[in-house]
Amino acid sequence: MLVARELVLAGATVHLVERGRIGAEASWAGGGIVSPLYPWRYEDAVSALANQAQDAYPSLASNLFAETGIDPELNECGLLMLDAEDHADALDWATRFARQMNQWQADHIYQHEPALAEGFTQALAMPRVANIRNPRLLKALHRWLQQHASATITEHCEVLGLNHADGTVQSVNVSVSGQQESFRTGHVVVAAGAWAGSFLEALGLDVPIEPVKGQMMLYKADRQLLTGIVLNQGRYLIPRRDNHILIGSTLEAAGFDKTTTRHAYTSLKTSAERMLPELADVPIVQHWAGLRPGAPRGVPFIGALPGFKNLSINAGHYRNGLVLAPASAALLADLVTGRQTKIDPRPYDPAQRLANTSFASHSIIADNSAQPRTQPR
Repeated sequence: MLVARELVLAGATVHLVERGRIGAEASWAGGGIVSPLYPWRYEDAVSALANQAQDAYPSLASNLFAETGIDPELNECGLLMLDAEDHADALDWATRFARQMNQWQADHIYQHEPALAEGFTQALAMPRVANIRNPRLLKALHRWLQQHASATITEHCEVLGLNHADGTVQSVNVSVSGQQESFRTGHVVVAAGAWAGSFLEALGLDVPIEPVKGQMMLYKADRQLLTGIVLNQGRYLIPRRDNHILIGSTLEAAGFDKTTTRHAYTSLKTSAERMLPELADVPIVQHWAGLRPGAPRGVPFIGALPGFKNLSINAGHYRNGLVLAPASAALLADLVTGRQTKIDPRPYDPAQRLANTSFASHSIIADNSAQPRTQPR
């Protein structure tokens, strides 16, 4: 939807085709933290997109609210990382990318989050990190597109294949309510998340994007228990304005299976209560699973696909789809329309990356995003 919005703003006529309901997959299932977890453990290519997106979110959220009447509830509440041991690497990253990061000792930690469990002695704090209520962001984007005549959305519409010749996609074959149709196109963008890799196989393209399952849970407190996001041992708590608290998330290689499990329920509950003991007496109101689009090193594929003149991709954001979304969408729109890009597109270029044979042996799931580089996941 953000790609569609960027292209509409650039003057394009856009037809967004969705196999199910718009925004019902990973974008809905995620937590809404507008930062990678332990951002210094990612490649600079991820940081470049993440930092641009973080800076873009305040105006994006306010504009969507003003134009649609739906508040995405962007909340600059801060991110507190309680267990990061590689402080030197973190502070070096913060200096290089001009991101505010502070070292906190125990007294400062409990001054800001008095309900945390006892025993935390040091932390890294990023006070400018926000969270956004992703279901509301999706509703606002949907409404925005509906309000623009140059955008068309067709839901419950499965793409059956692309008609192409001499490297040019001429039309898209779809099935809508059991009826087959064909849409002519000037340019096709594949933004199919965890399904992007399998979709492109039919075109002879081997793009290493695989589903990585994540489960989360939602608590409903009757008062504010946290003021900001808290991260410990790869698990995080996210407070909402209405006192809901999210706990996430698991990391599972389970194919396209989105069923929840008792094991994950117990694991998430244990992690939540270890950080915030009062949650033991707070009801859990929802437990769900989603599929991340995993890509090598957590770096998305953004740009033209090799062998085609008018076929592009924006997928493979792994754990940071919402984090990178505004910058990722802007970059893709710049490339499609021939505008000057705001960041170097080469690290995300599908042609260059697919030519790198080391991808074949790289594990999608082990990107070390939530563990120090010296420890295997």
